[in-house]
Amino acid sequence: MDFSIRSKTILQVLHVLSWIIFIGLCIEAGGIIFNSVYALNKPIVAEHFWNNTNLSALYAYDKGHFMVQTFLLSIVAILKALLFYLIIKLFNNKKFSIEQPFSKDVTNMVFTIGWLCLGAGFFSGYASGYATFIEKQGVDMPDIENLRVGGADVWIFMAVALFVVGQVFKKGTELQTENELTV
Repeated sequence: MDFSIRSKTILQVLHVLSWIIFIGLCIEAGGIIFNSVYALNKPIVAEHFWNNTNLSALYAYDKGHFMVQTFLLSIVAILKALLFYLIIKLFNNKKFSIEQPFSKDVTNMVFTIGWLCLGAGFFSGYASGYATFIEKQGVDMPDIENLRVGGADVWIFMAVALFVVGQVFKKGTELQTENELTV
C-alpha cells in the first residue's frame, strides 16, 4: 500500500514536470518559428536569434541556407514539444492505470513516442550536419549546443530503447488480455 502511494505521488510530480517542460518546448518552438519569419523582414533579428544565438553570418551568406537551417531547428523543437504532449496525454488518459499498465493505448503511445524520438534524432543529426557543411563553406556558425540540435545519437538510442519497451508492453498487453479472458 505504501508503495502505491509513493508511486502515485511520483507520477503526479512527473506530470507537473512534463507540463513545465512541454510549455518551455512550445515557447522554444514558437520562438524559433517566429524569429525565422521575422528575420526575413528585419535581418537584424538574425544577429540575436532565439536564445541569443547569432545567425547573422549565415543570413548574410545566403537567405536560403538560413531558412533551411532554421526550418531544421523548428522541426527538432516541434518534435520535442510533441513528445511531451504525448507524455501529458498519457497521464490524462483515463484508460491508463498504474495497477494495470499494459493496454493497447499505452503500447501504441510508447511506439509513437519512440517514432518521435527517432525523428528528433534524424533531424538533429541532419541539422548538425548541415551546420557543419555551412561552416566548411567559411560561414561563422554557432556551436551545435547553442542551436539545440546536439545529441542525435542519444535520441536514436532512446528511440531504440522505447521500441524495446514497446515490444515488452505489447507482450504484456497480450498476456494481460489472455489472463482476463481466462478468469
